[in-house]
Amino acid sequence: MLDRFSGSVCHRPPAPPPGVPDTLTEILLGLRLDGVEYGRCELRRPWAVAFPAQRAAGFHFVSHGGCWLRTATSDDWMRLNPGDAVLLPRGSSHVLASDPAVPAVDIASLARVAVSENIYLVRGDAAGTSDDGLPDVMFCGTMSFNLDPLHPLVAMMPDVMRAADLAQRDPTVPALLEAMEREVELRRIGACGILARLADVVAATIIRAWVECACSDATGWIAAVRCPRVGKVLAAIHAEPERDWRVPELAALMGASRSSFAEAFTRTVGESPAKYVTRIKMFQARRWIAEGMRISVAAHRLGYDSEASFSRAYKRVIGHPPSETRAERARPRGTGGANLPADAVALAG
Repeated sequence: MLDRFSGSVCHRPPAPPPGVPDTLTEILLGLRLDGVEYGRCELRRPWAVAFPAQRAAGFHFVSHGGCWLRTATSDDWMRLNPGDAVLLPRGSSHVLASDPAVPAVDIASLARVAVSENIYLVRGDAAGTSDDGLPDVMFCGTMSFNLDPLHPLVAMMPDVMRAADLAQRDPTVPALLEAMEREVELRRIGACGILARLADVVAATIIRAWVECACSDATGWIAAVRCPRVGKVLAAIHAEPERDWRVPELAALMGASRSSFAEAFTRTVGESPAKYVTRIKMFQARRWIAEGMRISVAAHRLGYDSEASFSRAYKRVIGHPPSETRAERARPRGTGGANLPADAVALAG
């Protein structure tokens, strides 16, 4: 599934009053990328590169020239121009090409020069150039989000999120991408850590652009985020997942009676307030346990009287007991998957 928001009308949610956070802000502020790997690719025409499916998210930004993109699930080619960026949240297999007619080679077959840890350069060996005599230049990478795979935002993400003219939509993006380019080229100490933080901002910018510009007819969670009254409730839940939220308190935040609040929340979000609160609590629990917190401590912080009742709720939402999450933390990890704890094969471009 391709989600294109080139030239679409942006429907930005109203800004909340000062001091009142909105749901998307709370999520994007907490967005972090792990297992980040970056590359600068200089490819001379004609060229076409195939990227296999993987469990890490893929990212491409076209700096110079241009190319075409097609995923394995679509017969359509998408044009990417300078300034365009794409995010593949689930690491779908895809092809980038200077022309759709060019046979693709596997990315692993291209020479790759390591600049430093997790930073590399790729230069194609074809003899051609773009129209201005220069090679096509792209920044590519892999990363895994710390957002839970069952998070409603993640569940709604398309296979390909394209931000056309991202650099024009957000004036901060060119400076961020230029900073990323400098870190790759200058090979300075600490470049990988700085690139990771810059990537956090760029990925958050793409997600925000998708929410604002690609979901004009959205329903469910995205619609709830855009609704000022329901969005205020969601923001409060996400800001304090450990709080013992009750329907009367949430209804008061929305300024409605308990019955009308519960009906409006369920209709907009797609599940009852109690189920949503429990789900967000379990997302927070999984993060805490993955970071090393004891299960009993997580249960207590989230208001559960016993570890057994907490474990039952955790398994019901996450799909396995918290002890399995704790065991996953002890296993060796590679690049990681997009929102998944398993190892992943890193993109080479």
